[in-house]
Amino acid sequence: MNNALIDHAEAGYQLAEHKAAQYFASLHNQLINNTYTNVLKQDFHVWQKKHIHRFSWLPWISRTARKPDSRDVYRYIHWLNVTGKLDEYLDRSISYIYMRDLGKALDTPETQARIQRVVQDTKKYFMRKGGAKRQGQPDFISLAALYRWAQKENVETAVIWLIQKLENVASNIPKELDAEQAQRKLIKIILGVVLHVNDELDETTPIPERSKRFDAAIRLGYSYGLTYPFIDDLLDSQALTSQEKEQYSLLIRKALLTGIVPDIGEWNGDNEEVIRYVHSELREAFEYIKNYQRPEMQRTFFEQSYVFFQSQELDRAKKLTNANYTNEELYIPIIIKSSSSRLIVRSVLSASEDEGFDLRTFYYGIYNQLADDFADMFDDLEEGAVTPYTYYLKYRDLRPDLINPYELYWTVISHLIHSVYDSDAMTREVILDRAINGLKRSRERLGPAKYNEIMDIFASGQPEFNDLIQRMVGKADDVDFLDKLLRDQVIVHLKNDKKEKEDFIQTVRNVRERINMEVQISKPNAIPEMRETLIDAANYSLQGSGKRLRPILTWVMGVREYGLTEASIVPLLRSLEYMHTASLIFDDLPTQDNASTRRGRSTLHRVHNSATAELTGLFLIQKAIGEQSSLSQFDAATVLTLIRYSAEKAEDMCMGQAMDLNAKGKALTLDQLNTICFYKTGIAFEAALVMPAILAQVKDAEISSLKTFAYHAGIAFQIKDDLLDLDGNDLVLGKPAGQDVRNNNSTFVSILGEDGAKKAMWEHYCLATDALAEMPKHIPFLKHLLDYIVGRER
Repeated sequence: MNNALIDHAEAGYQLAEHKAAQYFASLHNQLINNTYTNVLKQDFHVWQKKHIHRFSWLPWISRTARKPDSRDVYRYIHWLNVTGKLDEYLDRSISYIYMRDLGKALDTPETQARIQRVVQDTKKYFMRKGGAKRQGQPDFISLAALYRWAQKENVETAVIWLIQKLENVASNIPKELDAEQAQRKLIKIILGVVLHVNDELDETTPIPERSKRFDAAIRLGYSYGLTYPFIDDLLDSQALTSQEKEQYSLLIRKALLTGIVPDIGEWNGDNEEVIRYVHSELREAFEYIKNYQRPEMQRTFFEQSYVFFQSQELDRAKKLTNANYTNEELYIPIIIKSSSSRLIVRSVLSASEDEGFDLRTFYYGIYNQLADDFADMFDDLEEGAVTPYTYYLKYRDLRPDLINPYELYWTVISHLIHSVYDSDAMTREVILDRAINGLKRSRERLGPAKYNEIMDIFASGQPEFNDLIQRMVGKADDVDFLDKLLRDQVIVHLKNDKKEKEDFIQTVRNVRERINMEVQISKPNAIPEMRETLIDAANYSLQGSGKRLRPILTWVMGVREYGLTEASIVPLLRSLEYMHTASLIFDDLPTQDNASTRRGRSTLHRVHNSATAELTGLFLIQKAIGEQSSLSQFDAATVLTLIRYSAEKAEDMCMGQAMDLNAKGKALTLDQLNTICFYKTGIAFEAALVMPAILAQVKDAEISSLKTFAYHAGIAFQIKDDLLDLDGNDLVLGKPAGQDVRNNNSTFVSILGEDGAKKAMWEHYCLATDALAEMPKHIPFLKHLLDYIVGRER
């Protein structure tokens, strides 16, 4: 490696180290002289007038206005509005984000105007009619809501790209990492970059420019945010061996020093597959950032990135068993890394220099880091990580020279309020709100006994000041923040989503296995030879790698959602698969699609002949009718209603196939293709959902919602099929890719183009999600079925 590059990078780090050392010395001096406690006592004297009330009229407010659990976001927001607290709640929440993420001072009219604009937009969003009534996850963390925002800002392509990227990241996070926290950090960084761009836009910004800036922000946010799970978290975890970590760190260092991501070469370790995926993603991200930046900003980006990485490496190398670290060794890397991480965002965006931003961000970083380290103290201690808190806990009795990080935290707060933000009243309000909220959350998480034990360790040196703080923690109200509320919701959602997805996969696997056993047609003894041939042909077509989505859907809705017994609906499961398989046999015939492969095997007419295939299809249809008529555990009128409905849908499917055949070689309109698609694909989804509903005798309104869901899910399914036919893998698909082009068929891709087809698919995803929201209760399986439909590879 070029020594000049190394020297230049080290010089940059030494400069940052010198600046951090000066800041630390100033803080240390304030701590030793105990100037911070008297100043903060005066601050709290003013602050508490707004937050501690001797008597509250709240208990006399009607029961409907009593404080709900904050985990119910919409109810909590509406409660704040009813009690007149919402505006102040949003004001402090948005002000905090402007300080932390955007590096703003709160005392300028321009910043206040921007904050109020965001406050009103946020209030409007949460208070909109019907916002709290949707089923399932809150829409502020749903893919459908994200895509709706993308449509509003004309950045659908970027958001579709992002959704796919996030899905790939989630499936490639090593098990040793906290997957939910890793994803949350990545999402947080993306939002932070988007916020930076949003703050620079206003109503005068031309729409094309606005879309272009948001598109770049999404991609840049992902590209930069990827470093958190796949560099910081990966190197902090036990996923890699020591040798692998050394190899990996060297790759990163080379990239930052040279501006070129080196090849992996030969990898020594068991995690090569993970590393190659991570390397590929990071290389793509690195190149995107580099190509986006103005040339004059690239040097700043690489310098700041190296400083951040080097400070992380120094911190990572510390061992909790080493009792000899100096205060400077403990705190200076923290000051550097906590400020560098946010300074990098501006260089990623190629934002113009802003000395005020740089200074505020530099001084602010350690405040945030010390607050986070306090919250994570016991997790860090269990992992043997060295932070100021874990080190003080372990060595405070042996090392009287060690600085108490809790006391330094309050010193930083005093310094920020009065030396950095010039004693601004709103800044004091927000920072003290945040500090007391953090301690309240810690007490709730640890329990009073453990919390008091910790306070005895960290706050015993300033008993009078601590008494004041604990009085605030016990009595102060109105100190919570929207970002913490949403953070908790995101983590809960990610955990629930992961659990639901695992349940979805396991349910599909288990039910598919049971259906595979049920659908095979047995051969009675002494049957005519031709009947035996038809049964063999039918079983051949029923075998293979069929997804069995339709009968699986029926099982889930019938057994899990409507409480029908599995035994009672087995005939219905068979009938659905027989009807579906018959339709595939007909589709594949030389007179229709002339397919050679189906479900990973040769099509039936290739194995036998067209006549046998046609007769087998008819045979399976009759078997399906026979199965439906044997639904003996339901009353006859209900079964007749089901059979009548089934016959109507079979007619519709035949019409859809006839329309499809008639359209071959013709240029269709989008409306015509939607109609054909619904009759060919959507009808089958509808039947799988509606038939168990008929047996369960559910209300018409619910059946209507199911039909709407099926319509849009079916079209989304077909669009995905068209996209897979464009660039899918034959072996993965189980049939040849490119058939539509060879047969000159009109498809969503041929009409809309690849990009347009993806947008249409996501539009139908959103409309299907809307239909689910109208259901009487949340059905996680259908939500994950939608995710599967748009994300599948076959």
